[in-house]
Amino acid sequence: MLPGTPAISPRGWIAALALLALALGVALGAAPPAAAFPPDVPPKAQVQSELNSLTVAAEGSMSGYSRDLFPHWTTVSGSCNTRETVLKRDGTNVTTGADCYPTGGSWYSYFDGVTRSSPAQISIDHIVALAEAWRSGASSWTTARRQQFANDITGPQLIAVTTEVNSSKGDRDPADWKPPRTASWCGYAKFWIHTKYRWNLKIDSAEKSAVQSMLNGCSY
Repeated sequence: MLPGTPAISPRGWIAALALLALALGVALGAAPPAAAFPPDVPPKAQVQSELNSLTVAAEGSMSGYSRDLFPHWTTVSGSCNTRETVLKRDGTNVTTGADCYPTGGSWYSYFDGVTRSSPAQISIDHIVALAEAWRSGASSWTTARRQQFANDITGPQLIAVTTEVNSSKGDRDPADWKPPRTASWCGYAKFWIHTKYRWNLKIDSAEKSAVQSMLNGCSY
């Protein structure tokens, strides 16, 4: 310590280390505040194991596909449907009216790092798009199971993002689309892999290569 430099208490060192950890987390693309992150996101090692276990196969046909075969948004509780539930979950300081539609709050869009204060400018993205799920095995499901998939709030299948980034993604898989915010690639790969694993969906070779590349960039 230099002469004349005041001593730092143990509590001061703890605070300094906490700030350093936070700075490193941001630099490494660590998870944003819980309000912006979907639930049930496993650590890298578990997701890698799940990816290794997925069946690799060419995508199936779109023949017979319709979004109507994946009924959404269904009622979750009271007057709140799935979309409104995710808006409340992923937003900050969200207030709602009697119909459960947000009357205030803000939403941080994990994919592009944009914050919006109008729910009309926020979309609920199906991480694995409904059409992608159809091509990956959901074409053989019952409508009831497709409805569960389309309204899955227990895993990382639904996330609130800006309407612009949701539209740019469409129904493309990671071989053809990645979030514009590169710091979200690790999380996006985890969301994608864990969702396909939980729902026993197939993965094609180009898609697997793309998510593996993004997962390699995860530090945790």
